[in-house]
Amino acid sequence: MNPLNSRRNFIKGSTLGLTATSLLWSQMGNSLRKGISEEGPHSQASDLKITGVRSAYMRGHGTHLFIKIETNQGIIGYGEGMDAVSGSAGLVKTMGDQLINKNPLDVNRLVEDVLRSGFFHGAQSGMYVAVLTAIEFALWDLAGKALDLRVYRLLGGKFRDKIRIYCDTASSRESPEKMAELAREVQGQGFTAIKFDLDWVQDPNKWDHYNRTANNAEIERMVSQMAAVREAIGPHMDLCADMHGRYDTTTGIRVANALQPYNMMWLEEPIPAENLDAYREIREHTTTPICLGENHYLAHDFREALEKKACDIVMPDLHKCGGIAEGQRIAYLAHLYYVPMAPHMVASPLGAMGACHCCAAVPNFLCLEWHWISRWDTWNKFIEEDPLIENGYIAVSDKPGIGVTLIEDAVKEFAIEGIPFFE
Repeated sequence: MNPLNSRRNFIKGSTLGLTATSLLWSQMGNSLRKGISEEGPHSQASDLKITGVRSAYMRGHGTHLFIKIETNQGIIGYGEGMDAVSGSAGLVKTMGDQLINKNPLDVNRLVEDVLRSGFFHGAQSGMYVAVLTAIEFALWDLAGKALDLRVYRLLGGKFRDKIRIYCDTASSRESPEKMAELAREVQGQGFTAIKFDLDWVQDPNKWDHYNRTANNAEIERMVSQMAAVREAIGPHMDLCADMHGRYDTTTGIRVANALQPYNMMWLEEPIPAENLDAYREIREHTTTPICLGENHYLAHDFREALEKKACDIVMPDLHKCGGIAEGQRIAYLAHLYYVPMAPHMVASPLGAMGACHCCAAVPNFLCLEWHWISRWDTWNKFIEEDPLIENGYIAVSDKPGIGVTLIEDAVKEFAIEGIPFFE
């Protein structure tokens, strides 16, 4: 082949290719400009501003804080915080004032601004972080609605379409036979994982109500309860037990070892949250997986727990640990250590669906808690959508934002007297 002709053909082909590419980009540009010009007022992202931050408190599983963020375009975002939020109305106002006239789409920046402003006011944990968590949930809900996107999309997409739920079922006051009966009931509803409490403050077998050491009779009760449940549900349904941080290291080791024959998915918080070295000691003395995190805040706390190898499973409470994005950061941090995440969750259906977006958007999700099975009918009245749980799973909503619609009047029935309700 003549090299000159070959070069001419290449140049000719390249010219045609560039012409076609230019035409394609021109058509795409026209389409993009046309799409922008036809966008409604909710898509004018640069003009979106926060005009109000309101709060409401409810008695449910402890204290629930609901946040309502309003904007100049009429878009509203709802969020929910839990546990460490009692008496925080003044803090909500302080944080809310910092958000007025800010663009709610800058979710991470707004949260960082509020955290930095509270450096000397408790921004490391506790009430400060729990209240900010509720606000963060509402910002994600608002951003998703404004952009017509699901929260999991804003987080980078989803790994799964539905979220596996474990059912927190009965207190330690129940007999082994009653626990077994309840376990079979939960299994019949389609759940593949279940959790029971083992700690009992008023256990008549206790010698001393202040000493954290469980005696032989207490441990025998715990073991007999789990033995009955395991026999009732068979070998394949996952079984968890919670001790709510009420015992000491010695008891944690003894109980964890005594439960080894029952192939637990985890033993949760056998001792208080503060001493991670003691958690590591328990973990090193048993094959029963140890779970912690309900009483830890922000990724910093979980970094230390993971570095010290203090647990097998992390359990952030997404409604008080810093929020949806912080939950995702905690999960990815744990993922570096090949540790799964199983969030604690005692929120309403609004908070539950918000948690589901986080659980969908991380690779190492294990399962999510659902509390108070006996109050399903009440919870279901809180949102306009159908009941969330079906056969032990929650399908992640494909509606914009968090994807469920809070019914304020239903929440108001349980409002705490004397505290303004979304005023």
